[in-house]
Amino acid sequence: MPIDAARRRDPDQLLRQIQAEEECARRGRLKVFLGYASGVGKSFRMFDEGRRRRERGEDVIAGAIQSKASPEVEALLDKLEVIPLLDTAGGPVMDMDTILRRNPRVCLVDGLAHDNPTGWRTASRWQDVEELLRRGIAVITSVNLQFIAEHREQVEAITGKHVTETVPESFLRTADEIEVVDAPPEVAATRGTEVDHDATTRGQHQLSGLREIALLLAADIVDRQLECYIERNGIEQLWGAQERILISITPRASAAAMIESGRRNVERFHGELFVVYVNQPKESADGQRELDRNLRLAENAGARVEILDGEDFVDTILRFAREHGITQIFAGHSPGESWRSRLFGSPVDRLIRRADGIDVRVFPQ
Repeated sequence: MPIDAARRRDPDQLLRQIQAEEECARRGRLKVFLGYASGVGKSFRMFDEGRRRRERGEDVIAGAIQSKASPEVEALLDKLEVIPLLDTAGGPVMDMDTILRRNPRVCLVDGLAHDNPTGWRTASRWQDVEELLRRGIAVITSVNLQFIAEHREQVEAITGKHVTETVPESFLRTADEIEVVDAPPEVAATRGTEVDHDATTRGQHQLSGLREIALLLAADIVDRQLECYIERNGIEQLWGAQERILISITPRASAAAMIESGRRNVERFHGELFVVYVNQPKESADGQRELDRNLRLAENAGARVEILDGEDFVDTILRFAREHGITQIFAGHSPGESWRSRLFGSPVDRLIRRADGIDVRVFPQ
């Protein structure tokens, strides 16, 4: 029976597959716990996984720990073999010679973005991790989003915090597994240092933005890994994901944040972005100017802008959403409630109740 030419492996493709398999066999596995802010618990999760692996019989050591650890992390370290950092004139560094002689199966490394002193064997701790991986040692490590070089300025714009130590995103893309430590923003706001400890609404909104960036980064890394695997193994990709996001704006809506979030999502998922306004005939002059500004923002973001007419806001939005296959709706909501909202529910409450099969994300305004 003749071989189907469409399914025959290309020699170059087959060579790439063999080389990749040989490299994977030699190289240690890398797992990264990615936190979107301090206080989400990434170090605890990393050391707790090390503790569980050790209890199962794996040869696990802690090769780098932070100088200040929470009581919960300290309790985990008591159950692990710790290779102390070397104190040098320029600061603490991983004791690579001792770790390599010890040759554990798994090495836990906190503070991935830490810079080593000038003249040390490597410039940064993430490069020490690369050496461990090349020697066949598996590494579990943790890092915060603000230390990823390509996202540093974006995070700084949200938090106002500047950092100088970084890890290139290309290093994260070599990970065999990446896990976002997804604590709720209200929890991180009470623990973290990126925003004020009073956990204000503004602080939680900042953390929500950081969380979204981290989730999209992790999803993008996983998708690219999948694409490489598909290409390497000659698998024909027959599926595609598409998000259709609808942003409902008003003159009072936090339009810039909503539109930027929607733009990032549709770029990530190769989707479509719709921005709609349900016409209000009694809009004030100031309201109309703010609305025009919001609509210009939407157009500049490449969104499809629609002005809708309808007596009921919720009916109008949902009718448009179902006609256009919308998968997510972004809507603004003011925390203050009128007596009518308390009795019958706000328009956003009614939208959430009736948006069967459509995710609704609410932004404070």
